[in-house]
Amino acid sequence: MTYQVLARKWRPKSFSDMAGQEHVLQTLIHALDNNRLHHAYLFTGTRGVGKTTIARIFAKCLNCEMGITSTPCGKCSACLEIAEGRFIDLIEVDAASKTKVEDTRELLENVQYAPSRGRYKVYLIDEVHMLSTHSFNALLKTLEEPPPHIVFLLATTDPHKLPITILSRCLQFSLKNLSPQKIVDYLRSVLIAEQIPFEEGALWHLAKGAQGSMRDALTLLDQSISFCAGNVREAEVSELLGTPDQTLLIRIIEALKGENASGLLDCASSIAERSFDYFIFLENLLSLLHRLAIAQLVPGGVDNSQGDREQVLALARELKSEDIQLYYQIALNGRQDLANAHDPRMAFEMLLLRMLVFSPQPPVDTALLMQVDTHSPIQTAETPAISAERLTPEAADSEKKKTELKAKDSDPAPAPVKVTPIEDSACLTPQSWIALVDELAITGITGNLLANCIPESQNESSLALILDESQSSLFNDEHLRRITQCLSGYFGREMLVRISIGQLDTESPARFRQRMQEERIQKTVKNFENDENVQAIVQQFSAHIQQDSISVANEVK
Repeated sequence: MTYQVLARKWRPKSFSDMAGQEHVLQTLIHALDNNRLHHAYLFTGTRGVGKTTIARIFAKCLNCEMGITSTPCGKCSACLEIAEGRFIDLIEVDAASKTKVEDTRELLENVQYAPSRGRYKVYLIDEVHMLSTHSFNALLKTLEEPPPHIVFLLATTDPHKLPITILSRCLQFSLKNLSPQKIVDYLRSVLIAEQIPFEEGALWHLAKGAQGSMRDALTLLDQSISFCAGNVREAEVSELLGTPDQTLLIRIIEALKGENASGLLDCASSIAERSFDYFIFLENLLSLLHRLAIAQLVPGGVDNSQGDREQVLALARELKSEDIQLYYQIALNGRQDLANAHDPRMAFEMLLLRMLVFSPQPPVDTALLMQVDTHSPIQTAETPAISAERLTPEAADSEKKKTELKAKDSDPAPAPVKVTPIEDSACLTPQSWIALVDELAITGITGNLLANCIPESQNESSLALILDESQSSLFNDEHLRRITQCLSGYFGREMLVRISIGQLDTESPARFRQRMQEERIQKTVKNFENDENVQAIVQQFSAHIQQDSISVANEVK
């Protein structure tokens, strides 16, 4: 038997077989079930999203021998003949090859005659926007006064080229590009039915390459099955399509997070070995950074376009927001560098290294790490830094220099002010907490987060804080580490700091500052309005004071 390509073999035979386009199918199903039929339907959308497929299924629904229905039987002679493309009352026309007015007139000559076999005579005109002006005029006459037994099904990828007189006489349905998730789900069902082994990651590459077109996805799947010798594997599909491996992109971000310069160069070598286009790879890296930024601020807004949503969310929690913005800006500017470079690989490697050296945290000294006891516990926000006593003299000196360098390039917590009373941490009140935060004077995002916290409970060795839920999107483990370090220094001992998200029932330091500022402004406005000179000007010139233009020079500390 002759092989039938997957795009034809798996073409939907009923509305229930369709993947996506629910907004269109729901309208058509209700119209058929309630016998509220129009004489002309226009289906628009990009290639391979189901325009002609829906039109042919609709023709089945109109002419099924079981009656007009949204669920044609698929077994009667009318349904079978439509599926095989030989139903005499379904006239399919490719407007791209029938643009002349003579062709249109010839097509419409038999409109007035009743259907030969079916209930309706259906005209399916594909790429209808290709018709000439005279052809549209000829078609318009029939659309204005159509016979009751005629239904026009028009399909186009460019509805803007259709005359408004045609558009106004059709029910228009705009078909959407299919999401990668829907395409992956459909391809998975096809491969399972065909009993072809596959890797899930390969399907995401195919879905991305299809760009929303199910027909293109099935065509690419056919090609992949042949290329992979019947086993659809991710690495081979990535090589076939020339699309970057998502795991390689994640490796780059992991290397940047770990300040691993050698890891970045290894990634660059992998890109060169697999002959990826550096511009395409950079575009995919920008896309990943964009998704990471969204994951930090609006976790629910992260798409699953690569099947890695959970991985992106987890990675976003481990990165600093300022680092992601820096990486994105460097990658964005790097596109011009790639275009001007005589060696794309060299330019790409420099771009990755630029992300590393310009990061707020300087790269880790690899030689230093090799001298550290590999069996030491992992440092967290609850444990102190690696003790200099565990390093060689040279490594200790290097660690000291590194710490001094971090203090000048990065945004760590300021030097804490140590207090004498050791029991102060166990008696924090809203007022003393405001004074404590003000005395610490932490700047940047970390300072803003701490100022939006209030104490929940405390004892001599631990402190539980509640962070205002409106500020929680920027909170991560790095800010917790900085806050813990600063508070531990303030109280003169190691503190276990826990921060939960919630609504505040007392005034936070940030709200206190805002209230004090508002009161100062109100006082300044009142004093200004009561000033004798100001009152004289108002009375003499009928002037009006714009209160919102009055500001206070210095904010409350």
